[in-house]
Amino acid sequence: MGRRLGLFVAAAAAAFVLGQPAAPARAEDTVQFGAILPLTGPGAVVGTQEQRGIQFAVDAANAKGGVANHKIEVLFEDNQAKPDQSVLSFNKLVDLQHVPMIFTGYSGPSLAMAPLATRKKVLMINAGAQSDKLSTASPYLVNTIPSSGDEIAVMTKYLIAQGKKKAAVLFENDAAGIGARDDFLAAYPKAGGTILGQEPVQFGQTDYRPALLKLAATNPDVLFVAITAGMPPLADQIKQMDPKFLVAGTSFFADPAAIANPSGEGFVHTQVQIDAPPELSAAFKAKYGADMDFFARQYYNAAQIVMTTLGKVLADKQDVTGENLRTALFAIKSFQGLIPMEFKTNTATVPIGINVFRGGKDVTLTQMKAE
Repeated sequence: MGRRLGLFVAAAAAAFVLGQPAAPARAEDTVQFGAILPLTGPGAVVGTQEQRGIQFAVDAANAKGGVANHKIEVLFEDNQAKPDQSVLSFNKLVDLQHVPMIFTGYSGPSLAMAPLATRKKVLMINAGAQSDKLSTASPYLVNTIPSSGDEIAVMTKYLIAQGKKKAAVLFENDAAGIGARDDFLAAYPKAGGTILGQEPVQFGQTDYRPALLKLAATNPDVLFVAITAGMPPLADQIKQMDPKFLVAGTSFFADPAAIANPSGEGFVHTQVQIDAPPELSAAFKAKYGADMDFFARQYYNAAQIVMTTLGKVLADKQDVTGENLRTALFAIKSFQGLIPMEFKTNTATVPIGINVFRGGKDVTLTQMKAE
């Protein structure tokens, strides 16, 4: 990190020939980070939001001179939400361009890269994926968003308090969906609820009718949904069924198209309570022609954390390495950005609320805490 691309390639190539890792980068005029996100494919709706959040934060910092007079550059890689492609992108960014820190999103790709982050001492920042396994996957994987287990503990308390004691589960057949399903299957009966049925769907699927019909036939009070893509068509297909059950989920419900879709009226979900000041939201919309939605806010905030951490490394006159960035982050520990955040472990502690889709907006009903 911190060297121009040509220097990175030359150094990495020489190290490869000698069978040795490239030397740690030192901070120079431009500091380079990486980001491995789904920019095409079914996950692109979320990945594009994440990319914009990062770039918006970096552009704002660079306009003010950067961090300690060092400009910031983020090298984006498209992983299409695929673990194997993520590993290839990780190796490219680290071995050829020698970045010490990588933004990541989606559970499967993040878990696939975690062993590499440990071995090569590269800090990874996840602000969107929520598999419980991410909390212990690597000492170098830091999560600025709570795990699905934390959110589901809050949702379970809310549902039981609302008298919703019979549930069916629709889950995505991948790391994120399976993890959320398992959390719900454990927490809901413990709180006094009954699971009537569960059905898997594939990532990127758009026809949910067969699974929905099976689950609706169990007559649940609530349908718990654990998918990371495809919310708008799911909302339409549920609406066509004229359901008698409540639809509930986690922060992945925060898809602007789903929120604006009248078919999603009344959907409830847990939500990390992260907001942006009106002037920041207005500047974002002026730049991108879109609202600064949840994942854009999450990754804007994550980029701010990274730049604050970088500031400490530079102030301490240390090499800009993944190891030094990680040490600095935990030395700072508490961050005040768009949301108060404290790192007692690799996963931050943040406020969690219950939101509802109402009139084309995502409205907070209440805030609760996981036990």
